[in-house]
Amino acid sequence: MAGKSNKSKGKSKNGGTSKAIDLAAGAVGLSAGNPETSDTEAKPSQNPEESPKTNAASHGTTDSNEESTTAKEAENSETKDGDEAGLDGEDELRLYPMTVKGPSGEQMELQVNPGDSVMDLRQFLLDAPETCFYTCYDLILNAADGMRYHLAEYLEIGEVADVAAGGCTLEMVNALYDDRSVRSHVRRTRDLISTANLHSSLSTALATEYEEKQAATGQREEGEASSSASEGKAKNVPDKEAGSPKSEAPELEGLGFMDDTTGLLAALVSSPQELESNCVESIAFSSLNPVPGYRRLQGDLLYLDIVTAEGHSYCVTAHTQGFFVNQSKGNVLDPRSAKNSAQSATLVGLLRLVSDKFTKGFAEVLERKAAGHPFENVPVLLPPNPWLGVYPPPVHKRDIARAEDSLMVPYGTEVIGMQRDWNEELQSCREFPRENLQDRIMRDRALYKVNCDFVDAATKGAKAVIGRCIPPINPTDPDRFHMYVHNNIFFSFAVDGDFASMQQLREQELQQQQADGVPKASEDDNDATKAASDENTKTVVETAVDAPAEVANTKTVVETAVDEAPAEVAEVVSEAAEVSSGPSDEAKKDEATSSAVEVTEEVKDGNAAATPVIESEQATYASSNNDLKGTKAYNSTDVAGLYTLAMAIVDYRGHRVVAQSIIPGILQGDKTDSLLYGSVDNGKKISWNEKFHAKVLEAGKLLHIKEHEVYDGSGNTVKLCAPVECKGIVGSDDRHYMLDLMRTTPRDANYTGLGSRLCVLRPELIAAFCQVEALERAKKRKSDGEEADEKVLLQEELPNVVLNPNVFTDFKVAGTPEEVAADEELVSKAAKYLVDTVLPKLVQDLSSLEVSPMDGHTLTEALHAHGINVRYLGQVAKLAKHLPHVWDLCVVEMIVRAAKHVLKGVLRETLDQDVGGAIAHFFNCLVGDETLSTPDTETTTEASPVKQAEEVGDAKPPESNGKVNRKKKNKIKGTSAQNSESDKSKTESQEKKPESRPSYLCITAKLVWIDIRECVKFKYQFELPEDARSKICKVSTFRDLCQKVGVMLAARDYNFSSKAPFQITDILDLQAVVKHSTPVCADARDLLENGKLRLAQGKLNEAYELFSEAFTILQQVCGPMHREVANCCRYLAMVLYHAGDMAGAIMQQHKELIINERCLGPDHPDTAHSYGNMALFYHGLNQTELALRHMARTLLLLNVSCGSDHPDVAATFINIAMMYQDIGRMHVALRYLQEALKRNERLLGPDHIQTAVCYHALAIAFNCMGAYKLSLQHERSTYNILLKQLGEEDSRTRDSANWIKTFQIRDLQAHAHKQRGQQTQSVLAAAKAAEQLKARSDLVQAFQAAAGPGGRGAISKAAAAAALLGDGLPRPRGMDERAARAAAEVRKKAVARGLNVRPQSSPQVGQGMPPLGDLLSLINSGKVTPQAKSALGTSSGKGSSSSGKGASGVTEGKKTSSDTGKSNVESTAEANGSVEATEKVAPVGLGVGLGGLESKKRKPRTKNP
Repeated sequence: MAGKSNKSKGKSKNGGTSKAIDLAAGAVGLSAGNPETSDTEAKPSQNPEESPKTNAASHGTTDSNEESTTAKEAENSETKDGDEAGLDGEDELRLYPMTVKGPSGEQMELQVNPGDSVMDLRQFLLDAPETCFYTCYDLILNAADGMRYHLAEYLEIGEVADVAAGGCTLEMVNALYDDRSVRSHVRRTRDLISTANLHSSLSTALATEYEEKQAATGQREEGEASSSASEGKAKNVPDKEAGSPKSEAPELEGLGFMDDTTGLLAALVSSPQELESNCVESIAFSSLNPVPGYRRLQGDLLYLDIVTAEGHSYCVTAHTQGFFVNQSKGNVLDPRSAKNSAQSATLVGLLRLVSDKFTKGFAEVLERKAAGHPFENVPVLLPPNPWLGVYPPPVHKRDIARAEDSLMVPYGTEVIGMQRDWNEELQSCREFPRENLQDRIMRDRALYKVNCDFVDAATKGAKAVIGRCIPPINPTDPDRFHMYVHNNIFFSFAVDGDFASMQQLREQELQQQQADGVPKASEDDNDATKAASDENTKTVVETAVDAPAEVANTKTVVETAVDEAPAEVAEVVSEAAEVSSGPSDEAKKDEATSSAVEVTEEVKDGNAAATPVIESEQATYASSNNDLKGTKAYNSTDVAGLYTLAMAIVDYRGHRVVAQSIIPGILQGDKTDSLLYGSVDNGKKISWNEKFHAKVLEAGKLLHIKEHEVYDGSGNTVKLCAPVECKGIVGSDDRHYMLDLMRTTPRDANYTGLGSRLCVLRPELIAAFCQVEALERAKKRKSDGEEADEKVLLQEELPNVVLNPNVFTDFKVAGTPEEVAADEELVSKAAKYLVDTVLPKLVQDLSSLEVSPMDGHTLTEALHAHGINVRYLGQVAKLAKHLPHVWDLCVVEMIVRAAKHVLKGVLRETLDQDVGGAIAHFFNCLVGDETLSTPDTETTTEASPVKQAEEVGDAKPPESNGKVNRKKKNKIKGTSAQNSESDKSKTESQEKKPESRPSYLCITAKLVWIDIRECVKFKYQFELPEDARSKICKVSTFRDLCQKVGVMLAARDYNFSSKAPFQITDILDLQAVVKHSTPVCADARDLLENGKLRLAQGKLNEAYELFSEAFTILQQVCGPMHREVANCCRYLAMVLYHAGDMAGAIMQQHKELIINERCLGPDHPDTAHSYGNMALFYHGLNQTELALRHMARTLLLLNVSCGSDHPDVAATFINIAMMYQDIGRMHVALRYLQEALKRNERLLGPDHIQTAVCYHALAIAFNCMGAYKLSLQHERSTYNILLKQLGEEDSRTRDSANWIKTFQIRDLQAHAHKQRGQQTQSVLAAAKAAEQLKARSDLVQAFQAAAGPGGRGAISKAAAAAALLGDGLPRPRGMDERAARAAAEVRKKAVARGLNVRPQSSPQVGQGMPPLGDLLSLINSGKVTPQAKSALGTSSGKGSSSSGKGASGVTEGKKTSSDTGKSNVESTAEANGSVEATEKVAPVGLGVGLGGLESKKRKPRTKNP
């Protein structure tokens, strides 16, 4: 694609790393082979040939033409040029210069490739600042031979002229406008001058700020080795170097900021900057439109009213030849051109002529857009829903352009009166050629674009359906069967069958209790629970039955066309009213089966309350989800001639809408024989077509579906390779379509109850199981004597492993009993493989941190990647009980999913004007103070639960909802007044209350949690703990719930301990949550997988090439704003990191970070990892300030997404400690290492590898301080863990042993040096003592006084102590010596504790205090480095008191006691390497221990006599 050559070559080879945090933690642990080298040091380049390539990649984007490109240039120029040689040949790599001349004389040079299409050139010109405002022009190619060619849209330049020969130029010639092009031009101009859609990444802002700061101060850190110079910097330049991280990331100085998560929510939302463009005041379509007929004949297309920044108003005529100012004034049209009127072919050109401020402001806007990263300006086709909004909400200002867009583009249609044929577009794209790579890229790009457009239109249409803006096509049918067609999209509703099933279970249990006769006492004890359950049934769960959203999906349309019965639905019994049995409890299976039979009998008798849900075979949540999975599976096979529909599932306002494209002719019913395959009447009649079966069989081989025979209702056998209820239909376009693919995979044999009919195995599990089964068969053949290679046998056996999707169903499978039994056994084996192998493997991966989910979304992705359905979440929680963070994550996810169903039921019954209040009230019930359910509410509930639900006016308003109703004071006052009136007034008030009091007010916290507990037990077979309500992480829970329901909360500080933390004003918006089938680029996927393999093998060159090719293909297919592009950037950054190119790694990582922020969300776990990796790379370039700022952001995002108790948080702590350690801030580094150790021991266990990593990091830290005894102690802990987990032969265990030897040698050297220093010091001390005695007459008098009565040489301890402590000498006669000794002892202890002691007569207090190095020698008996002295001297006891265990290690121990004997014993034990004395207070030397050695706590030390 066209672009700057250097730029495109460089930008096509870019990447990033999500696992770099774990990688860095491992590097800190034991990756270093030489103990003498630093652990945090980056690995050198493993391949010298890599350096030119990585340099090209890292410096490619610094081309001088960088500023002249914007968003799409990054998308286009990076997609083809540079890397296309690796795809199609060496000749494709060449780029040739070509001059482009604009309509107004602009000139620029392009680097083009012969394979570039004219559309690619137009896209580049649309994004270049010089030509971005030209939209209507023709491209003329002037060849070297003088020929001029008019370039059509879909031509390639190489097809027109030989650009390789040179001499070719491009010319842009203005074309005539028409109605469509002039409207597009106006919209383009508005977009260009708008700054509302600019995205600014925090990482970009931090880097820009850092560069500006460095440019201002003139201090560049890129060439410095901060670790080697940290000692000198800490001493000489504390304010600039050691102090800069503190000033740049002050929140990292203490760990307390992680406790205030809600207070940091505002930091996640960037406030809209008041940087409105000063270009123009407004550009609006004039009310003089439409153009009069007589002016239309003269070329006028429309009129615009423009107000410039100077305040001047103009009426502008949009003509076929351009724009000019007319003479219209007021309300009268004067189409004549104004005197001295400005005319221009573009609207931007006209505005430049009439407004000087526009010229300046437009240049500033373009400059600002070019200043950021190109990826920050690229639009996102399917952006994520934000769950946090700016608080307080920004001022909503008038914008006539915004109003026009919202009113003129109705419900997903692009142009009024124009509808897209989505099915034809999709199927035509699938029929594109795919013989070579370039054809496949064009095909995949078209499919992706059509799918994104369809999802956008389906979302808008579904919201219009739910908002009752679109009439149904069958208005005479019941509401739940209504179907809608809009913009050539078919819409139908799906029902929440689980809650309908739960309601029937409740009724069954109550009826069973009444039939069996429950004892009186038991009834009394459970009165409140029954009443609450009854009320909850009516107020929360019943909405799943009575909601008007229970409508059939596309199968109704099929049956309408085939059987001409629009009110019927062709499905088997829905999941509603059925009971799913647990996978491991046979008793539960029997009980569930019997319950389901009873339900069925009641349905036949007409006694069940929810009979319509049971008998109406509607689409349920499960069936729509399975249908989407089946559609994805058949799309992945990509069988020619077999088509599926475009599909999207939209959840909004509690309703689920299924949107699908329409099969041609299906609604008209013009083909009665359209059903060729499958059944629409539960297998009574099964259609079959040989041509259709051949295509289905081809897809079945790829999906491991067995070709088998089934009996229809007449007893005839039909051969199928698909589930019976699927439908193969031929449309009026003669294409073969597959629909209703709910059971593409076999049924889960672990769930055999009647309610589990739609419980099927995941495609990922089937693929893994078939691999295992084929391997077993291959090994068996090998053992039987076959000499073929095992891999060859595996490839032969893999296609033979096929499963029958119709076993364990109501359909009768034909064949011999042995064949049927073999099919059932294979399906049962797959289900057993899931429980016995896959689930334990997942838990093992979670324990080893091979898989580390951080929130509900990533947990679901981890389950699905292993082939595990979410219904096994309860089983995962039970198996992961020993992993607290995994158990908590599973429990929160089950609670959130259950709460989602409850909230949807509430929203379905809520009026439009009460939605915000209902959501806020539900959130308060979920986490507010439990006193929210007041005694009055409970009394009312017990008195009349059903009546309260049906007639809200008869219920007393609950006190718990006071805060919600406080926003509606007038309504509350009116209700209270009515309650105080006479009986007649009360009767009248009862009629008015349903209007003044919303129905959701009858819901209480108790009822919500009853439903949540029952839903979790019903869906996941898991009993929530009693304290689940109080133990859940509030912020993470609401984050997941808001993302699943589409709620946007105000980003403010919430007090979750109050009764009503949420107010109605905190609910900022309710958005649609969409699931859809995203096309997959198979070529890029294969390249990524091969690149991962090469990277694991250490082949950096090959890995780099593969990742670069995948990056190029994905950019051409889906543009840069896609998650898979971010994955490519991650792996490319990892390759560059290992190659030693930190600058290149940062460039790639920055791209991944921006993509993740915009495509996944600013607080997604992958975004958090991106910030962490950026910090590590910046640290590798010695830019520690930037690194710490990124680490602060990482901790914030991790804290919001998963809380502070997670192994990834501990790994981040280790990385932060490394950075502080390198700049000499040892006291901060030790605090983070201590916290990391505490978390890993609590979450993973004392014998986990990550715990060993923490011990090793502590050993390195103490080594830097010169405390070799503590280093040796912690490294021995590391060695013991590694020896136990990995064995003695593992390289990491050997590395740890080498570290132990190193620390021992250093300890012995320090001890020997200390002894030599002590001998010299003793001689000097004796001479100094003699001089002190001569200078102090009081000491001489004390010795003389003590020598008299005490005998020769005897010195009174009290007198010596008194002299040393400043007591006046000589004492007067008659003084109590015991009191003096006691006072001296008290004063001595006070001094030892660091307390201030008032001096007495002698001012020489504390003269005998030793230096800090002597105190540290009591612990270490070794040499103290100046760096350690500096770090210890600046440490504070408060900041180091993070852990009680660490504090007791040194401070509460007796190593620093002033008692000489005890100190010597302790130091002797340390010198001998004894660890037993400190085992109870591990980790030793952390927290206040070293911080307590500051100068204010230094104690005098006396010499032994």
